[in-house]
Amino acid sequence: MSFTTLGCRLNQVDTQQIQTLLEARGFRTVDFDEPADVVVINTCTVTARAELSDRRTIRRAARANPAATVVVTGCWAQTSPGAVAGMNEVDLVVGNGDKHRLPDLLEGIGGGAGQAAGRVHVSDIGEVRAIEVTPAAERPAGRSRAFLKVQDGCQHRCAFCVVPLARGASRSLDPAAVLDQARRLVEAGHPELVLTGVDLGHYGADLTPRTSLAALVRSLGEIPGLHWVRLSSLLPAYFTPELVDVVTTSPKVAPHFHIPLQSGSDRVLRAMRRPYNSAMYRAIVERLAAAYPRLGLGADLIAGFPGETDADFAGTVAFVGAMPFSYLHVFPYSSRTGTEAASFAKRLDARTITTRSSALRDIGSAKSEEFRRAMVGHVEDVLVLETVDRATGGLVGLSGNFVEVVFAGPRNIVGTVVTARVTGVEGNRTLGELVGAVGR
Repeated sequence: MSFTTLGCRLNQVDTQQIQTLLEARGFRTVDFDEPADVVVINTCTVTARAELSDRRTIRRAARANPAATVVVTGCWAQTSPGAVAGMNEVDLVVGNGDKHRLPDLLEGIGGGAGQAAGRVHVSDIGEVRAIEVTPAAERPAGRSRAFLKVQDGCQHRCAFCVVPLARGASRSLDPAAVLDQARRLVEAGHPELVLTGVDLGHYGADLTPRTSLAALVRSLGEIPGLHWVRLSSLLPAYFTPELVDVVTTSPKVAPHFHIPLQSGSDRVLRAMRRPYNSAMYRAIVERLAAAYPRLGLGADLIAGFPGETDADFAGTVAFVGAMPFSYLHVFPYSSRTGTEAASFAKRLDARTITTRSSALRDIGSAKSEEFRRAMVGHVEDVLVLETVDRATGGLVGLSGNFVEVVFAGPRNIVGTVVTARVTGVEGNRTLGELVGAVGR
């Protein structure tokens, strides 16, 4: 069997869990471009471009493995099962709420292309109220970092977002199960754990007894051998006093936060139905920046939301310019069926959306370079990744504030945390030199 994943980090974790379940049933994993009896494609649907990529990947997989059973799962399978099943290349469609059933489904069809044609297993994701506990892959794909899924689904209904339709209601993994998986991953040699979820800050609110992300992070910080716990995307409203306290005082929390912004215009934020305004966002960023001199700070931005005026866009540019971002993820607005914004009037033309997206990406590139140049001369803890720099063949170390530093060193330090001095910046590359090992 082979796998490919499109979209977010959470999808990558889901793929790892599916792989673990199938391998427990005797399946053997090969690279996606190698011959396989079963090909699993985990899809994304967040934008129209994502769905185009889904289709291309499905067709490429079928051409490469004409005799294989092609399984399509993930968010596009969940929201548009008819469209997915309508592709001649697809044998089995499995929704997000049914991924854990895939081993049984494959055994039921016995393998072989065409035998599962028209078979769609997509249940109502809105009825799912728990996360299936799946053993974490101890060393997935040789990765130095481990991604730990602790939450799924979303309680918000932002006007532009199709994710709640694809992922369902917010639900959390029990803290005991999280800590058990975390300990196993650290013992398997992962110095860094990345907590993932669709609506991560809502963690614990659905559990009995109720708990919180802050409490979970505090408990994770007590695991011996863990160097960093890194948080994935968090809305500003989730930075409660308790969470701010733990992330600004614990030496185990990586000094890097991804806080979605989407727009710097309060008028647009209201139209988007975002649960914050620019003043709240600014206050959280200022608090975090005061605690971390070299804070890694990322944000998502949507360019060209329906009704976004020149003044709204200028406000976004000004706001972004005033914030200490170290990188930006910019997305041109993409209308999604089933969302409120899909019915909004005052759509912007494609050229305006493209121009605004490009302008924001230019700002993001400039801020990234400025941030990395300010690191020159500083010694940073870095986790040595399994990848190598293509240009030089050097090692790549990921810093706590989410900067990849390229330096020379022996391969036997891959997967460990070392110290590296940042020596320079060349375009998108940040250069450094190995200082020594880290003991903690």
